[in-house]
Amino acid sequence: MPRKLFVTTALPYANAAFHIGHMMEYIQADIWVRFQRMQGHEVHFVGADDAHGAPIMLAAEKAGKSPEAFVAEIAAGRKRYLDGFHIGFDNWHSTHSPENVELSQDIYRKLKARGLVYTKPVEQFYDPVKGMFLADRYIKGECPNCGAKDQYGDACENCSTVYSATALKNPYSTLSGTTPILKSSEHHFFKLSDAKCKAFLRHWLETPGRLQPQVVNKAKEWLDGEGEKALGDWDISRDPPYFGIRIPDLQEEKYLYVWLDAPIGYLASFKNYCAKAKLDFEKFLQDPHTEQIHFIGKDIIYFHTLFWPAMLEFAGRPYKVPNHVYVHGFITVSGDKMSKSRGTGISPLRYLELGMNPEWLRYYIAARLNANVEDIDFNPDDFVARVNSDLVGKYVNIASRCAVFIHRKFAGELELPPKAFDFGAELFGVSRDHVLGDFQAKAGEIASLYEQREFGKALREVMRLADLANQFVDDKKPWELSKRPGSEQTLKHVCSIALNQFRLLTLYLKPVLPRLSEQAEQFLNVPPLKWSDAKNVLPRGHRINEYRHLLARVDQKQLDQLFGAGALPQPAAPQRHAEKQQHEAKEHAVTNEISIDDFNKLELRVAKIVRAEHVEGADKLLKLTLDLGGASRTVFAGIKSAYAPEKLEGRLTVVVANLAPRKMKFGLSEGMVLAASWEKGEKAGEAPGIFLLAPDAGAEPGMRVK
Repeated sequence: MPRKLFVTTALPYANAAFHIGHMMEYIQADIWVRFQRMQGHEVHFVGADDAHGAPIMLAAEKAGKSPEAFVAEIAAGRKRYLDGFHIGFDNWHSTHSPENVELSQDIYRKLKARGLVYTKPVEQFYDPVKGMFLADRYIKGECPNCGAKDQYGDACENCSTVYSATALKNPYSTLSGTTPILKSSEHHFFKLSDAKCKAFLRHWLETPGRLQPQVVNKAKEWLDGEGEKALGDWDISRDPPYFGIRIPDLQEEKYLYVWLDAPIGYLASFKNYCAKAKLDFEKFLQDPHTEQIHFIGKDIIYFHTLFWPAMLEFAGRPYKVPNHVYVHGFITVSGDKMSKSRGTGISPLRYLELGMNPEWLRYYIAARLNANVEDIDFNPDDFVARVNSDLVGKYVNIASRCAVFIHRKFAGELELPPKAFDFGAELFGVSRDHVLGDFQAKAGEIASLYEQREFGKALREVMRLADLANQFVDDKKPWELSKRPGSEQTLKHVCSIALNQFRLLTLYLKPVLPRLSEQAEQFLNVPPLKWSDAKNVLPRGHRINEYRHLLARVDQKQLDQLFGAGALPQPAAPQRHAEKQQHEAKEHAVTNEISIDDFNKLELRVAKIVRAEHVEGADKLLKLTLDLGGASRTVFAGIKSAYAPEKLEGRLTVVVANLAPRKMKFGLSEGMVLAASWEKGEKAGEAPGIFLLAPDAGAEPGMRVK
């Protein structure tokens, strides 16, 4: 029975253009949606801009525009990106829309009627010059713990202390520079801590297959928190001035918090789409067979696994809770987080403007994605190698090598041998692994991998088949058969088998490479491929069209230009650890003084060595997996001569946590562990030795060393 799917991606905030992280998520969702459509399922894929909130209001003011004009300008630029990377949304809308006002106010009223909305006064900092209450991001002052200046209103970047904004010393508004005053206001709260909300959430979270295990575990940490970490009620209101949706049925001007109306934007976009597509919005949502599926990043798990399902459940009909929330990690570039100042980001628009093929990026991202909540890395060298090898050297190569003989010798007509599905050594002298039947038999396995979002595994399997197809062509040497009198029939059979293999590879790659697949379909002279077509072959007498070049290799010059200044970001030299640094001084007296400001640039953290391993081919290195209080790092340390790996596991040490990742021969090193050692010649008669630094008893992973 065909499935009915309502699929969304997280809504981008309408204060800037798309970045590479947005495109990664859209590509992931688009591949999954295209696969479902090839399976014959009914899919409605929608997105929208998250267009409300104080940051947009203030950005518009700074730009000298109204908020409405500001978000409309951002929205006007979306199509170029989405079309450019072949993202097939059925609808793109905005949370600043009549549909979102209607649905948000409806949900608020229904939650209030269920007794899940209440009010209480809240005291906050207020900027008397701007005439507005200040969120933490708009307040700075001196840290109440270490005294560092210009710290934000939630945590100190110098000593990592977490505090409330009211604890800051000498606070000031970043908007006007004035000293804020404390002022009380009546706020509206959603009672997420209510027993029936928590009971529902527990059941929803524990439904098998709904969420990834890592996501369930994280959400249950929040749900089961105690004391200060207990699940709290949610402040869902904001005071004017605010760009958002008015709380209904109040004389006083109050607005719904942007994080309440933002996910409702999924429904608003779908409602807008239904009106255009002549679909019944409420009937579709209430159909028990409808599946509601969200693709999101790991930074917004909290909202999508607690607030959002609880809101929908207790708002009741016509709303339904999500069937699945699929979470992905972030994307880094050569091991670094995206940063304009460091030049480590990738501009999707620049990528397109340079004429780079969008399907290169679609393929590369898909090849790195899996079903886990893991970050993926864009490595320029790997990008070039993978695209040029897999797509050009393997996939396209099959068609280019065989089509010329079919056209030149047989006017484009194909003919499979009688035993194309089960031929053995007596026919062509090749193993069963190369036959069409084996290629067709992989359709179910590859489909399962696409369904599970294991795109990397799916593409590895497709490329394994491509290797077999190329090996078949290499073994049969059609270029030699074409010169051998009396071998015409064998030549026709060999090339027909290879082109049928190419057709199956095209089918398996189609969710990832929609435009390239469309060109291949035109060359093969076949209608748009569906997944069920894997059981078919191109029959005897089928005529293909003349082969035309399908895909170019990655141009290194374009890749250089993508990163600016005509050069790729260069990996740093292999990491050297503290115990191996060379000093000009021959004595151990301090000769290079630094200021306290220089020292404060170092972020030293306590780390637990979770795993220590030998590194194959390395004489001095051990590979350490470190726990920094919930964050995991891999570090290569030159301490092999002093420590056996099994003796290190479970120990605490100190790591330089903000050292830029270094690309080494053996992998990416994400920090530097500290150790003590005499330099050679510093102390007569003493072996250099290496002594790993360790904190005192009671220290815990993640603690700052200062």
